[in-house]
Amino acid sequence: MTEQTFFSRDVSWLYFNERVLLEAASPAAPLMERIRFLSIFSSNLDEFFRVRIPVLMALETISNGSVPGEISSYQSALQIIIKQQQLFGNILATGIIPLLQQQNIWFIYNSPMPAEIEQQVNDYFFNTLAAYVEVIDFSNDKAFFPANNKLYIVVVLEKDGIYKDVIVNIPSDAASRFYTIQQRGKKYIVVIDDIIKKCLPLIFSQYNIAGSYSIKITRDAELDLQDEYEGDIAEKIEKQITRRDLGLATRLLYQPGIPLRSLQTIIAAFNLFSANKIQGGNYHNLKDLGSFPVNDAALQYTKQPPVNTIAIKTNNYLFEEILKKDILVHTPYNSYHTVLRFFNEAAIDGNVVEVYTTMYRVASDSRIVHALISAARNGKKVTVFVELKARFDEANNIKWAKRMKEAGIKIIYSIPNLKVHAKVGLVKKRQQNRLTYIGLFATGNLNESTARFYTDHILLTARREMLQELEMVFIFLAKRRKPGDGDSVIFNHLLVAQFNLQQKFLQLIDAEINNAKQGLPCGITVKLNNIEDKVLISKLYEASGAGVKINLIVRSVCCIIPGVKGMSENITIKRIVDRYLEHGRVFIFNNNNDEVYFLGSSDWMNRNIYRRIEVCFPLYDEALKAEIKQIINLQLQDDTAAVMIDDTLNNIPIVNKTSNTRSQNAIYDYCVQKANKQ
Repeated sequence: MTEQTFFSRDVSWLYFNERVLLEAASPAAPLMERIRFLSIFSSNLDEFFRVRIPVLMALETISNGSVPGEISSYQSALQIIIKQQQLFGNILATGIIPLLQQQNIWFIYNSPMPAEIEQQVNDYFFNTLAAYVEVIDFSNDKAFFPANNKLYIVVVLEKDGIYKDVIVNIPSDAASRFYTIQQRGKKYIVVIDDIIKKCLPLIFSQYNIAGSYSIKITRDAELDLQDEYEGDIAEKIEKQITRRDLGLATRLLYQPGIPLRSLQTIIAAFNLFSANKIQGGNYHNLKDLGSFPVNDAALQYTKQPPVNTIAIKTNNYLFEEILKKDILVHTPYNSYHTVLRFFNEAAIDGNVVEVYTTMYRVASDSRIVHALISAARNGKKVTVFVELKARFDEANNIKWAKRMKEAGIKIIYSIPNLKVHAKVGLVKKRQQNRLTYIGLFATGNLNESTARFYTDHILLTARREMLQELEMVFIFLAKRRKPGDGDSVIFNHLLVAQFNLQQKFLQLIDAEINNAKQGLPCGITVKLNNIEDKVLISKLYEASGAGVKINLIVRSVCCIIPGVKGMSENITIKRIVDRYLEHGRVFIFNNNNDEVYFLGSSDWMNRNIYRRIEVCFPLYDEALKAEIKQIINLQLQDDTAAVMIDDTLNNIPIVNKTSNTRSQNAIYDYCVQKANKQ
């Protein structure tokens, strides 16, 4: 083993976000998609400052600047961020804006307002923006508290040689961030920040405007929840959500050129002494680029209409097809209608008597929840476990939980000191005086909105041995407590975190190690979002040392170091960033050429292994194993959208291309061909 045994979790995530940023720089991506990747990068970074920077700040204080056993520190993370933000600005200014101009789209960004649109800009300010603009003299208004991630302008006013600072809001939450003007065959797109700055003399007619500078304050987003058995947890979370914008400031982002006096005034007025003070660009919250007002289809990815998973004859039930054989849905390549139909049939089928499911992140207008409500009103017994602690989705989940409760659905709320991250559903149907079980296991949330751009796998099955174990999961969830010594639940098919998930994965890796030592076929292929757990990583290092070839596809956090002689020379890691967000978790073990397949909700993160209820599920159907094998092989062959992660955490493009495979396009083609054969 080397001294560098594990990558830093947070630094590895920053390199993932850099990979997103590099996609924005790629000439191979359509122009509007490149702008979307800039938006994703910016949104990701905001969340990092809200969620992870507070943790790093605490670690920095505890460890005096170094975290034992990890390669990089809090300070190096900040240095990476500053470098990435500079790259962001360069991509936008030199890569994106000139290409927009070639399309006759003039994005006014860090440039003077063209004279020919000044009148329209002034009119828009008075007719629309002025309704939302607020002036805060914070030297007098002691109650003012800058909201989390909201945009403000610090305006330096001068009168008779006396200077004062005031704040003006940028109302991007009430009006579009961009204003579009069609003028003489050109399309102008103006950021409302610039419109407000241009009109400041109209607001402060009694003063000289000595300067105006954009700022943004980012705050800790963690809710201060006390996990208790007593009381209404939904009510407690609702109260905490309202306080989220009052959390500890982790970042003050400010425009270059702001006078030191004004900067110090802001820091003192809002107690930002411990926040990171970072000089950004002239514009903040560039996640708003996700709503950039250009809809030209020629500047976007070619549409990939989702294909049907299975042909169902007229007047037949999906449930009848599931009873015949297992069905696997690969979103977004396959239509999500199959999943929606699963819940819709449960709502109207007169023979269905019970429905159970978990909810982690629910769509804002969830058709699945509507189906569950209809099922309850149609006389079925419906039980839903709602995880109220799904970060940033708490309010939406509470809203739906209340609606379901009013409809007569039995709601089970969050378990103290645990999150339930499993994505499962169970239907009990009475047929010929006996109960038939039909179930759903997914790698991603039961959310038809995110299913349009998250790659996931959903298994629909009637295998009773698996579904009886799933029923035991729901029985346990109803107890609303952590597993204890008295819990004797035994899972022989499902892998359930807190019960057997980590142990089973260790056993499966050990089996590959034993096969390698005996000269038998062996190998491990794992695809997940994040890998952090040192117990499982150490076991993979052991397998590598025994000669087991290990192929990893890791989208985001990656704490395992590949390709180090004597530690991990048999481990390779790919990262795929493309039009869809890679989200499915797949685990394949060679098992002496009798391959074992698991899919599931669980990454190999500390939170998944030790602080969540997760469910991973086996594939037993040989045809479905072949489907997953084909999809994973296409991803392993990807030499276009994929990069290799090296032993210094860098994203290394694949130069020696052997197949020119872009896996997401190839998987879509595979799904189309499969559908055409039905």
